[in-house]
Amino acid sequence: MQITKVSVRVRNAREAGEFYAGGLGLDIVAHESNVVVLTLGTIQLELIEDPPADGDHHFAITIPSYKFDKAKTWIQQRTVLLGTSETDEFECPPAWNAHSLYCTGHDRSVLELIIRRDLDNSAAGPFTSADLLCISEVGVAVPDIPALVATLAHDTKIAPYGDAQGGAFAPVGDVNGMLILVAPGRIWLPTTDHTARQNPVFITATGRRCWIPASVRGTYRQRSRSACPRYPWVARISRRDDGCPRA
Repeated sequence: MQITKVSVRVRNAREAGEFYAGGLGLDIVAHESNVVVLTLGTIQLELIEDPPADGDHHFAITIPSYKFDKAKTWIQQRTVLLGTSETDEFECPPAWNAHSLYCTGHDRSVLELIIRRDLDNSAAGPFTSADLLCISEVGVAVPDIPALVATLAHDTKIAPYGDAQGGAFAPVGDVNGMLILVAPGRIWLPTTDHTARQNPVFITATGRRCWIPASVRGTYRQRSRSACPRYPWVARISRRDDGCPRA
C-alpha cells in the first residue's frame, strides 16, 4: 500500500505549517486562511485548522536506510528527540526489519523517522529534507480494531502486517505504507503521556488489488461522518497502474 495523501486537523494551520516548512524544510504547495498543504517526499500532507482538535497524531516517515545517524543529527537540530531513560533509538520487531527514532511534532504529535531494511532506498551525501521520503505509517484510533482489520482485509485486501496483532495495536498494510490501528487512549510510545485520540484523518492510498468494490470509498466516508461515528477517518483506496481495470 502506498499512501499518497494524509489530511489531519490541527489547532493552528499556520503554526503547524511553520513547523513542517520552517523546521523540517518541506515545500508548501497551497496555503489558504485555514489550510496548508505541503509535500513530504511522495506524499501530500494537508493541515486543516480546527482549534478544538485533540492533536497527538502519529506519523512514521521513511528515510534512506544508510542515513540513520545523519538523520538523527539533523532532526535534533530542529525538534526534540523522544525516548526512554535508556535509549532514544529503537529496533523494531524482527518481522519489521526496521530501526527508528521518535521526535516531537506539532500539537504534541509523535513523529517517527524509520529505516526499513527491506526497501532499496540507500542514498549518499548529507541528510536533508529531501531524504524524508514518505509517510509510511499513520496512527488511527478505533474502538473496534478486529472489526476494522477484517473489513479492510475483505474489502481491500489490506492485510495485517508483522506479528503484532490483537489487543490495542494492529498494523495493516505493507512495508511501503500502513495504518497503525490502536485503541483510543493507547499511549504513543516512547512517551508516557501522548495518547491516541479519535481525530478525524483522511488517508488516500493506492494498492495492488486489481478490483476494489465501489462500496469501499462510500462506506468509509459514511462511517467517518454520520452512520458510524466510531471511525472518524476516511480511506480512499485505489489500485496502482499495473494494467488491471479500475473500479
